[in-house]
Amino acid sequence: MKVSLFITCLADVFYPNVGKDVVEVLERQGCEVDFPASQTCCGQPAYNSGYHKETKEVAKSMIRSFEHSQYVVAPSGSCAAMLHEYPHLFKDDTAIWLKRAEELAAKTYEFTQFLVDVLGVEDVGATCPASATYHTSCHMTRLLGVKEAPMKLLKNVSGLNYTELPGKETCCGFGGTFSVKMKPISEQMVDEKIAHIEETNSEVLIGADCGCLMNIGGRLERLGKPVQVKHIAEILNQQKV
Repeated sequence: MKVSLFITCLADVFYPNVGKDVVEVLERQGCEVDFPASQTCCGQPAYNSGYHKETKEVAKSMIRSFEHSQYVVAPSGSCAAMLHEYPHLFKDDTAIWLKRAEELAAKTYEFTQFLVDVLGVEDVGATCPASATYHTSCHMTRLLGVKEAPMKLLKNVSGLNYTELPGKETCCGFGGTFSVKMKPISEQMVDEKIAHIEETNSEVLIGADCGCLMNIGGRLERLGKPVQVKHIAEILNQQKV
């Protein structure tokens, strides 16, 4: 099975090891992974800010980049969801771009979604001897509809002592440009999230979106909280000896 990695901006610039972990996990499952070098930002910041005309140009570039891919996998439910938004973006361009956008959306998956729903894998042979909780990101659950896949995978991680996060359905306050435009509100939201994390007495916070993890991790660091923040790909790539 051939998979193209859609690395996303945050993973590419700030969390390159997450991309490496995704590739290694997929390769152990027998996937052949490539990296289309022409890929760019998916256009979500511009799209959510109302710049739909400009977003179309970015979207066209992304469609071209992954046009010949069998599957497209991203370590971010939010960015994968944006590629699923492309058909709506091109709903009035039925001559050329709508069909191409639909084809890209149909083969684009978030990392855990691809492992569970496409490959049919729930145990990747991972180990993590630690207490942990999991943050469910908004776009991944509400837009992409991925809720159970991460839990199925974490359930099979050897040594992981998992505690469900209270108020797991609430936003962490990142929201892309929201955290910049509405800083005081965003700060209160992330503080509430951290209070819930502390209730679990977990050593590790796991998530599947680098934006959320950057926001929560940054606040934890500023507050001097000793909680490690890990992308789920990092956990799944810790193999049993």
